[in-house]
Amino acid sequence: RHGWALRIIDAGEFEDTDYRANPVNRCFYCKTNLYGSIARHFGAPILSGTNTDDLGDYRPGLTAAAEHGVRHPYVEVGIDKAGVRTLARSFGLTDLAELPASPCLSSRILTGLAVTETRLDGILAIESLLQRVLGRQRTLRCRVLAEGIELQLDAPALEHWRAGAAADLLPEIAALCRQHHLGDAIATAPYRRGSAFVGNKAVSDHAV
Repeated sequence: RHGWALRIIDAGEFEDTDYRANPVNRCFYCKTNLYGSIARHFGAPILSGTNTDDLGDYRPGLTAAAEHGVRHPYVEVGIDKAGVRTLARSFGLTDLAELPASPCLSSRILTGLAVTETRLDGILAIESLLQRVLGRQRTLRCRVLAEGIELQLDAPALEHWRAGAAADLLPEIAALCRQHHLGDAIATAPYRRGSAFVGNKAVSDHAV
């Protein structure tokens, strides 16, 4: 629509055994592959959507960004997540402005469990099913744990689930778990941000 010359490239992170092992600093390896691939294809500066709220988290991907000279325009002008949403609304992008955060699917897999295509396909299938029934604007996650999955839902989605959606969805979710080798256990819980990550304590226990 805007005449941009868009190209889809394969960043190649699945060829990186460090990324697939899903260590504490997995994001470093993911972003290293991403920025390295972009740099090899294009000679222009690389920009990211990082905002000031992101700076308070443990984000090893920012180290990879620094190593590749990536710039963060929102950070440079002091814009946080709320500011990004305000900008989107000001440009008439109201649907995007109200979407919940959607980190990469690998973040749903418990630290230390391997990132595989099968697991990611299963997470996507289950979350897409939940969104169709519980609402696209809802915050929800399919966390892959050692013993199975935990469906984490925000308050309205959890209320909908308990009001009857569970009976309709559980058989299909169980079938998707079997198809994608996600284990037999299916639990539900209130949404907790970043709960598949082992925690910042692990940073001191691993070389980053």
